[in-house]
Amino acid sequence: MSTSTAATKPLSTALILLMATATGLAVASNYYAQPLLHTIAQQLGLSMGSAGTVVITAQLSYGAGLLLLVPLGDLFEQRRLIVTMTVLSALGLLLSAFAPSLTWLLIGTALTGLFSVSAQVLVPMAASLTDPQSRGRVVGTLMSGLLLGILLARTVAGALSSAGDWRTIYLVAAALMLISAISLYCALPNHHQSAGLSYPKLLKSVFTLFIEEPVLRLRALLGLLTFSLFALFWTPLAFLLAVPPYSYSDAVIGLFGLAGAVGAVAANWAGRMADRGKGQQATTAGLLVLLACWLPMAFAGHSLVALLIGVLALDFAVQLVHVSNQNAVFKVRPAARNRLNAGYITCYFIGGALGSLVGAQTYPAYGWDGIVVVGAVVATLALAVWGYSLQRESKLQPVG
Repeated sequence: MSTSTAATKPLSTALILLMATATGLAVASNYYAQPLLHTIAQQLGLSMGSAGTVVITAQLSYGAGLLLLVPLGDLFEQRRLIVTMTVLSALGLLLSAFAPSLTWLLIGTALTGLFSVSAQVLVPMAASLTDPQSRGRVVGTLMSGLLLGILLARTVAGALSSAGDWRTIYLVAAALMLISAISLYCALPNHHQSAGLSYPKLLKSVFTLFIEEPVLRLRALLGLLTFSLFALFWTPLAFLLAVPPYSYSDAVIGLFGLAGAVGAVAANWAGRMADRGKGQQATTAGLLVLLACWLPMAFAGHSLVALLIGVLALDFAVQLVHVSNQNAVFKVRPAARNRLNAGYITCYFIGGALGSLVGAQTYPAYGWDGIVVVGAVVATLALAVWGYSLQRESKLQPVG
């Protein structure tokens, strides 16, 4: 049984942009540490591997929030749920800002990651409040905001670290999250979509959807593989750029997030292609670019031009596939969008955690060449999975 109450008027452009901004701010909270890992390691007396656990903790706690909290969007009134999560995420940022040790930094990071999944309640909420003809464009806009949050988080964190110290970004981010919570409370419509299930049955239904929906299984696997590549690249990048031949400061390292912001264009483009029924073509193009990007990456250890080309191609490809995945998943069961999104995004960020873990362990042992080899292998696997699914398309449900 499903019931829904919501405002009947369509979402305004201003509200869509507010939701995109809130989505970006929420997810950005998990990425401020990435360009600062070298500085955090120095100031807290940590090894590269120990500092990398901050990124891994953010990914794992975000994954836990996706699995345990996002399905609540199919149970409770969504505006209140989103605002509450946003406030609790801000509290986690404050804990990180005043953390005296790695332990407290990890606690603050975990709290922030757990509740920053408000972004993944906002996305299906926007999809539910939008007509099918423009749903892809709206979802693409929110995903552009999400990507810009992830990438610009690095730029802003690096700049503020150079102006103050690594703790500054956490204080600023906490304030922005509280402002976001107030704005969302005032602007979002009441929206209650009840699945008519208890919380345990709601969680169980996420796994049931994986069993029953081949589209979800395929797209979740593609999401896991592609986002693992994103994290595999970005986690060790700060260590690469902090030493010769680059020897960049935190502020300069953070600027590489601007280069990756081209992925926001891909997110919007993928949404529009989905509206035109070309989600498969977008997925194929994204996976091909994702494999090709590791060629310039092979020269990134000593070539800035090659590194920038690789960043542009990687982020473009990851977002092209991701938005195509989400639009395909949202079509499966409209009444279960929060649970579908929870299942898909949980796998997506498990991939991110695995990529961060592999990156943090591979770079100290095998250097940048090791990162490139692992990246090329995983990208080849993702393309093989997609190619196999296309061959079997006549025997399966449409893959989107």
